[in-house]
Amino acid sequence: MTNKLFLQEPYTREAEAQVIARTPEGGVVLDSTIFYPTGGGQPGDSGTLNWGSGSTLDIATTIKGEGNQIVLLPAAPAALPTVGSVIRQQLNWERRHRHMRIHTALHILSVVIPLPVTGGSIGTDKGRLDFDMPEPLENREELEEGINALIDRDLPIGETWITDAELDANPGLVKTLRVQPPRGSGKVRLIAIGEGREMIDLQPCGGTHVARTGEIGRIHFGKVEKKGATNRRVNIVLDV
Repeated sequence: MTNKLFLQEPYTREAEAQVIARTPEGGVVLDSTIFYPTGGGQPGDSGTLNWGSGSTLDIATTIKGEGNQIVLLPAAPAALPTVGSVIRQQLNWERRHRHMRIHTALHILSVVIPLPVTGGSIGTDKGRLDFDMPEPLENREELEEGINALIDRDLPIGETWITDAELDANPGLVKTLRVQPPRGSGKVRLIAIGEGREMIDLQPCGGTHVARTGEIGRIHFGKVEKKGATNRRVNIVLDV
């Protein structure tokens, strides 16, 4: 099993770890990692591994492996560190941080458009949510102003955990229609935007987020696309 440092310390850019396995496909499994694996619409992290006397391995992406393992996949076939060796992992921080900004912005998008979510995707410059939205989006400019107003409040972002049973008793916390929060460990992670009376959102999520909404920066609405009889895709773009 891989300890998920990316959840505990999402701002950590470098960390040591021990290699516990190598996969037949040429992947590396560590006992703990700062690399987020592809999931929930968020791409897997990239970066480098360093060990020994100058050995380096470029990591193109990260995926979930068997059980609770997380697999770091090289950008090209190369010599891998041996099982048991200690390596230093270095995150492509600029790419990850932009994912964090977009991911958090999408949570706020689901606040200003309070409709069931049917899908989503996160990129380095833009992201999107698909909504169960039978009617066209008529107040686009007002919604864009609304999401940026919430971002400008610089609300803190935190996490809490509830049991599977507590989630079952509060189904309204789940905004997604087709994707359910990961279960199996007996508890579910919730991401809160704001605190106390200023909380604007609380929903299950296993991704990485910025510490405060002000860190997102300004958001612009992109295309709003019809993707089915009642499905519409709303794209957002980072200003910088």
